[in-house]
Amino acid sequence: MRHYKYLIIGNSAGGVGAMEAIREVDKDGPMAVVSDEKHHVYSRPLISYYLAGEIPLDKIFYRPPYFYETKGIDAVLGRKAIKIDFDKRSVLLDDGYELGFDKLLLATGGDPFIPQIAGLGKYKAFTFTTLDDSERIRSKLAHESVKRAVVLGGGLIGLKAAEALAQRGVHVKVVELADRVLSLVLDEQASRMIQSVMEKEGMEVLTGHTIAEVVGEDSKVNGVILDNGERIGCDLVIIAIGVRPRVELVKDTPIQVGRGIIVDKYMRTSAPDIYACGDCAEVYDFIADDFRLTPLWPTAHVGGRVAGSNMAGVEKEYIWGTGMNAVDFFGFPVISAGLINPPKDEELEAPTKLDLDRKIYKRFLIRDGRIVGMILVNEVDRAGVILGLMRDRVDVTSFKNNLLREDFGTIYLPRELRREMNAVAV
Repeated sequence: MRHYKYLIIGNSAGGVGAMEAIREVDKDGPMAVVSDEKHHVYSRPLISYYLAGEIPLDKIFYRPPYFYETKGIDAVLGRKAIKIDFDKRSVLLDDGYELGFDKLLLATGGDPFIPQIAGLGKYKAFTFTTLDDSERIRSKLAHESVKRAVVLGGGLIGLKAAEALAQRGVHVKVVELADRVLSLVLDEQASRMIQSVMEKEGMEVLTGHTIAEVVGEDSKVNGVILDNGERIGCDLVIIAIGVRPRVELVKDTPIQVGRGIIVDKYMRTSAPDIYACGDCAEVYDFIADDFRLTPLWPTAHVGGRVAGSNMAGVEKEYIWGTGMNAVDFFGFPVISAGLINPPKDEELEAPTKLDLDRKIYKRFLIRDGRIVGMILVNEVDRAGVILGLMRDRVDVTSFKNNLLREDFGTIYLPRELRREMNAVAV
């Protein structure tokens, strides 16, 4: 058994953030990263662009090939961690090998949720969260005639998969159980605008339905049957209705688990010297003022950096995170952050701009003078300034109408606030 000062389970955004943060403090402490994926560090948000053929494979890797070597990290790739021994302070891998640790980070991410659907055991459907998923779909497109596809799920993952297929010349139907696409990250107006963009590009969107059965012939998919009995012919099915935290490694252990692994603001779990971050963890959300699952790439990376700093002995808190999504569909950019769909019994101020001719939509949710949510559609350049106001809990009462200006920036902030911001920057 080889022993490491730092052991990281997970090689995606959170794990990379931790590795780099640790090395900024401790240049030489023995460190290893374990991942059941065989790939070098790659960007999950780019897998749809790779599937679409917009970028080559080498562009999906966002750290150089010699990343692990220059950081002095042992990369144990293509092997799965299956058990933590809390007494021995070690992790057992699926090949029987053990790795010891002083400090352990769980950055295990999430697994795609696959519902019970008749026919799935007989006919293959694909998921779309990893590079291997993208490779498998590319292989199918290359070797078989795929003219029609059904994507189950109208969230971010499903729509990006649908966009990639459409760009490959496949006719796509998106099936979404909710009454609109992107219902968790956009309000009704923004959802309608995105659906319109998708339909203009030739897709069909069916809301209020799900797939009851996958059907086929000679082991190949040739259609799905919806919950209302409607049959849709297709050559490819993608299931993209969300991810679940990968917490099986800590099930029935001293580590406390809710929906995900419970951590504090220092990313510490309930077990000494064991940390967690990313999609597997419930992290602090400054808008909700509570801990919750926030399965987002930037959240995972920042959480990993905070965890890594604390593992290396430099105390840092994770206090500025919230749900934020930045994405574009067919060149149509959208950004949302914070509280998007408030409870119906809560009345918030909501300065709004809607320009249907230019396809521009802006909406800010304000509670007690402070921005708690934003949606920007097709005019997103000032998102960073707005997010800063949200994070700093700035009272925007005196300039809230200026938030809607196309050229909104620090020039429109009160003079005293600008001075404070400049003082902090210095």
